[in-house]
Amino acid sequence: MISRRQFLQFAALAAGQRAGRPRSSEFVFARLRYESGDWDYNPKVAANVLDSLVQYTSIPVYKEEVVIAAGAAELLSFPFVFMTGHKLVRFGAAERENLRRFADAGGLLFSDDCNHDVNGLYARSFEQEMQVLFPGEPMTRLHKDYGCEWDYDWRNKRFLREDNTKFAVNIVVYTMT
Repeated sequence: MISRRQFLQFAALAAGQRAGRPRSSEFVFARLRYESGDWDYNPKVAANVLDSLVQYTSIPVYKEEVVIAAGAAELLSFPFVFMTGHKLVRFGAAERENLRRFADAGGLLFSDDCNHDVNGLYARSFEQEMQVLFPGEPMTRLHKDYGCEWDYDWRNKRFLREDNTKFAVNIVVYTMT
């Protein structure tokens, strides 16, 4: 039999370990912080995706967004990392090296210009950075039969169905399985 004091100490310890730290079984929405551009653009994305994961799946989710630096060793702890912006993307050498390790370890970098790309600057500079990271491996457009049931119109970057977060849910489920 444990004493009341021991119980309270254990409860406090358990609560302290849970506060601010995701469980290993939870999906964590990690946002990439990079030195150039505006990495913190469109702050509602995390909440919308996490809400949809709860609504459409049984995947346990960590309720808070985590921001991780592109050069941080902890980047490799996340299977899914979201990147956004609408300005120039230029990675430093340490960021590039770490992102390459992240991808080689199986991590998925999901990049979105959030429909507000200034003259295509974010998209073009991101693609240039990916060419530097992965020379000889050109980026290709997804074909209509790539497995997503929501129709994406790349010309105006809008989904033609009711809930565009379902696409993100598909990507998260793919990442987590």
